[in-house]
Amino acid sequence: MEGRLVVAVSPHIRAEMDTRKVMMGVLISLVPGIVAGVWFFRWHALVLLASCLAGTLSAEASACILRKKPSTLGDLSAAVTGVLLAMVLPPTLPFWAAFLGGVVAVGVGKQVFGGLGQNIFNPALVGRAFLMAAFPVLMTTWVAPGPEAVTVATPLALMKFDHKATPLLDLLVGKVGGCMGETSALALLIGGLFLVLKGYADWRIPLSYLGTVAVLGAIPWAFRPDLYPSPMFHLLAGGLMLGAWFMATDPVTTPVTKVGRYMFGIGAGVLVVVIRLWGGLPEGVMYSILLMNAVTPLIDRYTVPVPFGGKR
Repeated sequence: MEGRLVVAVSPHIRAEMDTRKVMMGVLISLVPGIVAGVWFFRWHALVLLASCLAGTLSAEASACILRKKPSTLGDLSAAVTGVLLAMVLPPTLPFWAAFLGGVVAVGVGKQVFGGLGQNIFNPALVGRAFLMAAFPVLMTTWVAPGPEAVTVATPLALMKFDHKATPLLDLLVGKVGGCMGETSALALLIGGLFLVLKGYADWRIPLSYLGTVAVLGAIPWAFRPDLYPSPMFHLLAGGLMLGAWFMATDPVTTPVTKVGRYMFGIGAGVLVVVIRLWGGLPEGVMYSILLMNAVTPLIDRYTVPVPFGGKR
């Protein structure tokens, strides 16, 4: 029977990688950022992390029960959403608000679309956007690293409104005010490189995203360095590193084609620079990724490869 033609539906090439392994890889890559957040913000970071995880896991379990489907807690996607949500929230956010954000992230950001693989927007960012709209004061109250929890402004806010640049070394290490897991660019870079080198994420989006921000950010800085931040400041400050490596690389809400991933990164980079320099907010990473999530189906439609012998 050797040489017999076997007809079967795709996929024809299978790998040992599954959802749980990918999510476990993402969790491992987030460890440096989590450790940095706990080191700088102490017990506030631990409470925040636990609250977000409680919200996402309970929402995932409840959705499975209501839809009368087997539990999907084992694929770890809800855990990843909870960790990512905690990393983009202020360390001193009340536990009830963090829990509510986790419920919205999974319940509204993922389950209403049908579950994992069918959601349009990044669930963690949906949770953050909800909290930003519902509790703007809580979401814009930042504290300095350390046990004292003294209220401070973020580096991006200082630069935008007071034109005061934070030392790059502080941004690299993370000794600045900001979200729990966004402050240490070095920790996020280590985790992001692990994510890409292990094949859990495609390098095209981070490269085009970060490269676009650096190039566009350099243009106004070259003419008015006293008014606009340097390209390196853009790269190290705020949530750009976390967004580029861990949010924008979500395979569900980003383009499937290689060309489309470049377009996604470039578009998100343009939006970040525009919002940071000329928008009313000091940061634009969340909005840049959510807006590009919305146009991902259109990008896929016009960048899908043409079959052999076919026409576009």
